[in-house]
Amino acid sequence: MARAQGISKATVNRIWRSRQIQPHRTKGFKLSRDPHFLQKLTDVVGLYLNPPEKALVLCVDEKSRIQALDRTQPGLPLKKGRCGTMTHDYKRNGTTTLFAALEVAQGKVVGQCYARHRHQEFLKFLQRLDAEFPGDLKLHVVMDNYGTHKHPRVQRWLQRHERFVPHFIPTSSSWLNLAERWFGELTGKRIRRGVFLSVPDLQKAIEEFLAAWNQDPKPLIWTATVASIVEKLSRCRQTLEQIQPGCTRPRMRRTKGK
Repeated sequence: MARAQGISKATVNRIWRSRQIQPHRTKGFKLSRDPHFLQKLTDVVGLYLNPPEKALVLCVDEKSRIQALDRTQPGLPLKKGRCGTMTHDYKRNGTTTLFAALEVAQGKVVGQCYARHRHQEFLKFLQRLDAEFPGDLKLHVVMDNYGTHKHPRVQRWLQRHERFVPHFIPTSSSWLNLAERWFGELTGKRIRRGVFLSVPDLQKAIEEFLAAWNQDPKPLIWTATVASIVEKLSRCRQTLEQIQPGCTRPRMRRTKGK
């Protein structure tokens, strides 16, 4: 750019910095096209900002296919003037799936590792939540639209256990589930830099992180209002429509026979 405009690199850098332009960085996003987006958004944000009395709000999700990775060579330890290192290549030693439920008010997490993430495993996890929070206290469960959560057997179980009140976030809106934010804590502070020789080794590390987190839990405080979210998404939708008209229209399910 400096060569094309006949100016110095320092000048280009000053212009970028003065206007807070960072062309070397990118951020991922996905605009939901759920036809019931606003209703679901209002429902879930309302639980976060105005939780119901005599009830608990649980954010439930699964982190699937967590890989037990072992580096091909030992990493060099942290020392003065040098960060810790690890090889770029690795050996795969299997995977595990973590089902987790974040209790929003206190920040405590209930988690369980399973070999797979089918509706059978999800039912087992729901049964554990039922035992973990005894009594008649209502449990408002925030979940995504993964098929496991909407399986007929899961739906029948929820109908039999009326204390569980399901709330589904809009499609393509994982950012609305606070459990995803906690998964970020787990990945950044334990999994990404870990070396695991086997799946049991990985599961042990996850259980240790869970135990340490629950000794001093930190609630993840939600602050964004529905109005602020809608305003931000409206600007995004307007920009996308200028680039490709019609790309933000709600997805409508096709009826059979058409």
